[in-house]
Amino acid sequence: MGVGELDLDGLDGGVLSLTPAPGGPPLGQGEVYVLVRLRGRPVGTVIGRVRAGEDAAEVLAAAARKQLAGHVPEDRAVWDAIPGAGPGSRSVAPARLPRATVVVATRERAAQLGRALDSLLVQDHPDHEIVVVDNNPVTAQTRELVEGYAARGVRYVREPVPGLAAAHNRGVAVAGGTILAFTDDDVVADRRWLSALAAPFAADPGLGCVTGLILPARLRTPAQILLESHGGFTKGFAPRRFDPARPPADEPLFPFTAGRFGSGANMAFRADALRAVGGFDPATGTGTPARGGDDLYAFARIVVAGHRLGYTPEALVWHHHRETWQDLENQAYGYGAGLTAYLTALLVRRPALLPALLGRLPRGAAHALTITAHREAGEQSVPGEHGAQDYPWPRGLSRLERRGMLYGPLGYLRARYRVRGLRRPWEPTR
Repeated sequence: MGVGELDLDGLDGGVLSLTPAPGGPPLGQGEVYVLVRLRGRPVGTVIGRVRAGEDAAEVLAAAARKQLAGHVPEDRAVWDAIPGAGPGSRSVAPARLPRATVVVATRERAAQLGRALDSLLVQDHPDHEIVVVDNNPVTAQTRELVEGYAARGVRYVREPVPGLAAAHNRGVAVAGGTILAFTDDDVVADRRWLSALAAPFAADPGLGCVTGLILPARLRTPAQILLESHGGFTKGFAPRRFDPARPPADEPLFPFTAGRFGSGANMAFRADALRAVGGFDPATGTGTPARGGDDLYAFARIVVAGHRLGYTPEALVWHHHRETWQDLENQAYGYGAGLTAYLTALLVRRPALLPALLGRLPRGAAHALTITAHREAGEQSVPGEHGAQDYPWPRGLSRLERRGMLYGPLGYLRARYRVRGLRRPWEPTR
């Protein structure tokens, strides 16, 4: 399946451009998955089938008009007036954007990291730095790669403690920005990504965290398509605010369904707010026995501390999903483990939350069973909206995800034992 971007001059307007996803092959005939933009603004994704001899741009534009009609406000003022969305990110002048630090944690994936850094170095944010955290390295490949970018302002930091959260905390310790943005080594960032993440902080002093849109850079294998369907990366095209003072009516498990807030490949925090809640829990994340949950823990801690959390689809990164079935099995298990590991971490760090969590437990258990349920194959190969649950999910992956959920608390406790006594790297030595 091809992946690309289609920019229209309004849903009823002409085609402004049709391009492959960054670094992708030219779009040809067959099924094509495209991000639809209206004069540059991301508004949805559609799938179209281009046959031999057809104009791909016109076929995909027709699919966009049909599938998105009635769902997309075209006037910018309408977008900015969406409840909870706040001021549009494009209304913040570049000079008002807060200084930002981009933290990229990595381990032994120099080729992918180079691609990510190339996209980060052409960001249109006027005042930012890039920090690469080399987590528990076994070779010098990452350091040597980053040294080649040093003249362009990329900094290299080594973190010997294994785990994504420990690596992120090292980035927090050395960061000079008032906004800390995090992404992964397997993404390509849209040129406006960092500006779009930073702008809501300038517009709303009460925001503690902002997340953005994650789309697949490739959909070449069945594993990639299933991961895009079920992995929870895409959180839709409507900007949102999650406010602890006004819990959203459509989120009865708030704030314990932190996966609805966003994902770790595309997130930013107000630096003082993140440090005040202790940063990331080093017993969570990829590279620890907990297997994941580091981003979910940070989202929940920010919200529990009283800060608002925002989501903006204008902050876009393209993610290179893993390609093999084994990778997908590992991720299914890791998703389940990370979910319950983060909840365990939240209760260990904030025991006062136990009554609230117990009160939501029956509904939460039903929700967990729903999102991990086996589903037979249907017509839809990639869902248009996260959480629709109308796409296939094989029985084997369903079992792995549920086993991971059972393992998560034990994994977290094992990881916590390993990092006992570890202080946050920005805390003074006693």
